[in-house]
Formats: sequence, C-alpha cells, structure tokens
Amino acid sequence: MSLADTLTEEMKKALKERDKVKLSTIRLMRDAIAKKEIEHGREALDDDGIIKVVNAMARKSEEAIEQFKQGGRQDLVEHESGQLEILKSFLPQPLSEEEIQVFIGEAIEEAKAVGLKDIGKVMKILMPKIAGKADGRTVNQLVRERLPG
Repeated sequence: MSLADTLTEEMKKALKERDKVKLSTIRLMRDAIAKKEIEHGREALDDDGIIKVVNAMARKSEEAIEQFKQGGRQDLVEHESGQLEILKSFLPQPLSEEEIQVFIGEAIEEAKAVGLKDIGKVMKILMPKIAGKADGRTVNQLVRERLPG
C-alpha cells in the first residue's frame, strides 16, 4: 500500500473515531502534498516525494514548538506536539548513527574522497540513499568528521 493510500485510510479511520487532531493533521498533510504536486505539474507524488513533504512539515512543527515554549504558550506546545507525533507516524524510522556511518563509509569509497574538498561528491551520493531517514545537517557534520583535512 502506498503512503498516499495509507493517508486516505487513516483519514477515514480518524473520521469514524472522531479524532479531530489526527483528522486535521492528515488534512494538512494532504493539502501540502497537493500543493507540491501542483508546483511540479505532476499527477501524484511517489512515496519519496510524500516523505519529503511530511518531513518538511515535521521540521516546521518542531521549530514552532520551540517558539511556543519560548513564548510561554503551553497550550500551543501541547497541540503542536500532538500534530508532530502524528506526522512522525507517517515517516520511516530514522537511521541510527551507526547505520548512517555505514552509508557514509560506502559513499566515501564510491566517491574516492580524500579530503574535505570532496564533501560535495560524497553528499551527492549519500543523500539520495538516506533521504527522509536522517537529518541533512547531522549527516553533513558526520561526513566532515570522517573526511581528513
């Protein structure tokens, strides 16, 4: 079952269960996916495209939670946290640091990287393999630590 189908099924389930938070979150996700499809002029996004959209929404949600905490708005923190949990439930399990290190090693070998000047080559090989499963900033930092120079 594709991720789009899963979203539809979960939306129906949330309607039946009258789960307002889950229903509104899924509707937001479907709207964001539809906007991305319109931007690209395609009929439908594949699972990877949907994961990218949901990942972006999760990052925005995390940033909003931090801002709400700073503003002392606990009610909004709780609401946004609930939405974040629902968003994360549709994302693949994130890779552990050890798994990321394995991918980094393979990418360094494939790119024949010898120093920091080759970081672009390594990232170009690495990111498509782990897209949606690891934070790009974290991966970049780990690659920098592995490359000499």
